Amino acid sequence: MSRKLTVGQFISLNGVVEAPEEWSIPYYNDEMGVAYGEMMAAADTLLLGRVTYESFAAVWPEQNDEMADQLNGISKLVASSTLKEAGWQNSTVIDGDVVTAVKELKEQPGENITVAGSITLTQTLLRAGLVDEVRLLVHPIVVGTGRRLFPDGPAQVPLTLTRSVTFDTGVLDLTYQPA
Repeated sequence: MSRKLTVGQFISLNGVVEAPEEWSIPYYNDEMGVAYGEMMAAADTLLLGRVTYESFAAVWPEQNDEMADQLNGISKLVASSTLKEAGWQNSTVIDGDVVTAVKELKEQPGENITVAGSITLTQTLLRAGLVDEVRLLVHPIVVGTGRRLFPDGPAQVPLTLTRSVTFDTGVLDLTYQPA
């Protein structure tokens, strides 16, 4: 049995996932904290792209709370062609092709694998058919500019909604699986 790979994204109504720290903070509440914490608690491996890794590594090692304990303690794999070493506790840079590495990782024993943020990595894994679950925290805001999770292009990724919850802030917690 292979491990489940879950992608988690903060996303605006118009599909922007870039720089959520600039627009998601007013919507963060205990419900969102619980949702994010549940996703992290179900995983024993956190898979990150370089940009997300570097932003997380700059903040979380200095924090002292339950979420920091989870993030600092979990095994972290970094997909990067430029980063050679990962200095954050329990972090390793993937050597070689990320698609091949993730295919192999999914076949190893263990719990779920979670991808947080990491736009390019998420897009690569979706195209490769390696994502088992997409969890979108859709924020009730239209962001003028920024990278979108699903950019324009010919590729279709059919998904089936398997769960939906509305938070008091208007954020939708939507879970999808490949159709």
